[in-house]
This record gives sequence, C-alpha cells and structure tokens, in this order.
Amino acid sequence: MKPQINPARIDFVTLKLFCAIAQSGSITKGANECSLALSAASRRISELEETVGLTLLDRSAKGVTLTQAGHAVMQHALRLFQGFEQFSNELGEYAKGIKGHVRLWANMSALTEFLPTSLAGFLKAHPDIQVEVEEQISGDIVKALLDGIADIGVFADGTPTAGLETHIIGQDELVVVCSKSHAIKNRKSISFEECLDYDFVGLNRGSSLLELTSRQAERLSKQMRLRIQVRSYDAMCQMIGVNLGVGILPLQACAPQIKAMDLKVVRLEDTWAKRNLLLATKEHGRQSPACILLIEHLLQKSRS
Repeated sequence: MKPQINPARIDFVTLKLFCAIAQSGSITKGANECSLALSAASRRISELEETVGLTLLDRSAKGVTLTQAGHAVMQHALRLFQGFEQFSNELGEYAKGIKGHVRLWANMSALTEFLPTSLAGFLKAHPDIQVEVEEQISGDIVKALLDGIADIGVFADGTPTAGLETHIIGQDELVVVCSKSHAIKNRKSISFEECLDYDFVGLNRGSSLLELTSRQAERLSKQMRLRIQVRSYDAMCQMIGVNLGVGILPLQACAPQIKAMDLKVVRLEDTWAKRNLLLATKEHGRQSPACILLIEHLLQKSRS
C-alpha cells in the first residue's frame, strides 16, 4: 500500500531548506542560507521525513547526502519552484498592464507561412495580451495541448488528434524541390514512388513531414534514401541547391527560399501532397478570454 502523504504538511520554506541542505551537503550551511536556527532546520527536516515516511538524507560526520528518495523529493521541489517562479512572473506581467497570456505551439510550416501576419495583426489590436510562441513538431504539439502545456496548437493534419477540437484554417501543398542540374528538373509533375529512385534531403527525426513521407514510402514497400538530414527548411533548400538530393517541402512556406536559390519545383501527383493546416485546442478545455480572442482572430483570418 502506498503511503498517504498530506501535502498540507509540506511547506515551501521546508522544501527550500531541504534543497539548500542537499546542495551544500550540510544541515548547518542550509540553515544559514535560509536564515533558520540549526535546531529549527533539523526539526523541519525530521518532520518532512516523517511526513513522507522515508529517510531523505544519509547523515555522517562529513555531512549529509541524498538517499534515492531524497533525490526524487529534490527533483519535485525544484520543479515546484520553477512553476512558482513562472506563476510570479505572469502575475507581475498582469501588474504591468499585460492582461492576458496565451501559449501557442506551431509547426515550422505554420510559423513560416500562416502565423506571422495573423499574429502581427492580433498583437497590434490587443497590445495588452502576450502570446508565447514555440515551434514544435506536430506530435509534440498534440501532447502539449492534451497535457495543458499549450493553449493553442497549429499544425498539419495527419497527426492523431483524439481529445482535441480542430478547425481547418488553411491548406499546405507539398512539392518536390530539386536543383537546376537534377534529372527531374524539367518534369511538370511526378509521383512520390518515382521520387524514391533518387537521394533525399530531409528534416531531422521527429519531424512530422519526415514521418509523413517515410510512412508513404513504407506503404509502397520502399524506403527513402536519406542522404542528409537537417533542422530547417532553409538548410534543406541549401543542400538541395548543391544537388545532394531532392526534398519534399511545403510550397507556400518555402517559396522565398526556392526563388532566392533558383531551385526547381515539381508538383507531386499524390493526393496526400495537399494537406490541411489545423488549429487545435483541448476538447472541453476551459480557455481564458485572451485565448478565445486569439482563436477567433485566427479563424477569422483563415476565412478572409
């Protein structure tokens, strides 16, 4: 049976003291750092161990060291302090006049194509709202929404979205990009299966675009010949430009790089090459007024 721990018996002062002792290796030094008498500090640590029902510190003449349980307590304590610091910072922002905070996670395509103009208009209309934007792959965005780490997600379809409410806010056409000297440079269109005869430049593992193309190759009982993998669309275009392979890229998001590097675009004949861009939130989740305002703005922009 698991020991029943009453959180009300564990306070921030005791956790701060415990971390100070663990980091200094001394109850005396930890007590001094927290401006507590040695006897009071010792009593607090004893009460903490009694509350959790475990020994957290190994005591010796040379000082103290953490037990395995002590390490776990310290890790959780540090996470609590980080969360409290973020909580304090956000309240401080409200005091300075920032009346809303929204956490928006988006994939690379959305960040380079759809969001910049939309966010600029929103922030101009609502200067008191802070939007925290983070670039992530589609699968991680879905998980963050379900876990409550992100408020709004924008990503391409093809990723499981159970537990989310989604809206289509745009389309994203995937094309084959190659150098001016590549064998397919004069093609108007090509099937993905034909592309598999050539070397590829791709994004790093974990990319939703790489997962999509790899999955399509598996359905054809083939494999992509990935010659090189990079972290961004810009880097992909540079590698494609020196003829290291072809790449599958979202046309709208990469149009500036394709034009600047004088690359060739070949249409993909496969139906999956046209993807929907989704705006997602947690199903039945309680959204803040600031979050609702941003959602409505993004949906309105997608319809205009």
